[in-house]
Amino acid sequence: MNPNPDAPVGLYLGALIVYALGLIGFGLWISRRMKGADGFFVAGRRLGPGLIFSTFLAANIGSGSLIGAAGLGYRDGISAWWWVGSAGIGTLILAMWVGPKLWRVATQNGLYTAGDYLELRYGSAVRATIAVLLWMATLYILSGQLIAMSQIFEYVLGADRWVGALLGGVVVTVYFTAGGLWSSAWVNMVQLGVLLVGMLIAVPLALSAAGGWEAVQAAAPNQADWSSVWTGPESGWIMMAFLVPAFVVSPGLLQKSWGARDERALRLGIGIQGLVLMAFAFVPALLGMIAHVYAPDLGANSEFAVPVVLTQGLPPLIGALGLAAVFSAEVSTADAVLFMLSTSLSKDLYKRYVSPQATDEQVLRVARRAAVVGGVLGLVLAIINPTVLGALTMFYALLAVILSVPIIAGLYTRRGGVPEALASIGAGVAVLFTMQLDALSGANRLLDPTLLGVLASGVAFVLVALVRRRAPSSPSGGKTA
Repeated sequence: MNPNPDAPVGLYLGALIVYALGLIGFGLWISRRMKGADGFFVAGRRLGPGLIFSTFLAANIGSGSLIGAAGLGYRDGISAWWWVGSAGIGTLILAMWVGPKLWRVATQNGLYTAGDYLELRYGSAVRATIAVLLWMATLYILSGQLIAMSQIFEYVLGADRWVGALLGGVVVTVYFTAGGLWSSAWVNMVQLGVLLVGMLIAVPLALSAAGGWEAVQAAAPNQADWSSVWTGPESGWIMMAFLVPAFVVSPGLLQKSWGARDERALRLGIGIQGLVLMAFAFVPALLGMIAHVYAPDLGANSEFAVPVVLTQGLPPLIGALGLAAVFSAEVSTADAVLFMLSTSLSKDLYKRYVSPQATDEQVLRVARRAAVVGGVLGLVLAIINPTVLGALTMFYALLAVILSVPIIAGLYTRRGGVPEALASIGAGVAVLFTMQLDALSGANRLLDPTLLGVLASGVAFVLVALVRRRAPSSPSGGKTA
């Protein structure tokens, strides 16, 4: 699907391939400095504010933040800001309150994964339940990243979906498998530089080439709330319900934060990243709105908005830089997803239940194999799934309903053990899927499935705790954080 036959396809393809090979080479070179499981899982707990900033921002600006959010911008207007803006709000909460407290617990107890914390706080049953749910759900977000990569190749080159998904999957799997968080943190710094430079150049030029803001407004669809930042047909502030909690308790982000060398590095790196993410949130929304000038009838293909602007609204060299920036964003988020997949399977399932006596070398071997398997399964789902946001929305919703209450309640209250945690997970998932299947949220936007799922999770936790009438000094099914 390339509606612009005069586009320099060779230039675009060459730029993407050279950039992909460069990422692989740099990642493999950096991985030689990684030492053991500690380096793979938490980068030796030696990341300063700069690397924490870059690895977080690179992970959070991915397919949802560019391809998906631009599709929302094309369809709903400036209210698409809330997709990425909500992620920024969530990571600010992580930086200021939840993150430092969890970092202290993780450092004092030698924790590597969110599953380690959940077992410390509640016990092995909670760890196993969440590990299995997350492993299945995380494959969807990985497929979302690969779908976005494939859309670049599909639109620009007319290639089949599997071509772009395969290239992106190979790139991220190779450098992540070699060096884990240590390689990812350094590669993310390069990716972030390409991304920010590319977008800082591309967006102003694209707006100017389209004829300025007046031309964008003139090309806008005839809907009253297209220029409203607060709400759109399917966007707006209600997105905070499932995105803010997800970015506070995401296992991948929590594990990245545990790589910080101290609390100051964590607060500073993640906090500044959150502010930058909130400012960046205008970029994909604007790109989607600008795309109306060039392609007013994308319809169901609204997620092609970014490649439309980069190939039709910019000079070829700038367009190639922009495509590399988008590819960079998607790969950097995909490595964060592989991080969750590999560490969850190797530490939370294999080390804990299959082979408790496994050495660090054996666990590391399993983690690498899990990354390869996860990459293959993500590729299969990317070929099956229709849209980026369809894959990501379900992941963020599940993340919010199964983790928000157990993690935050575990940090701030001594009450609650295995029954409370399992009840909160079960209630949250049940309400989420009931609302999704019945499509009740269409009646009122406040009937958001994720929002109600999180509320149900919290209510279930409190009710079970009240029924059991636990005393503050009684055991809680695990150590108190």
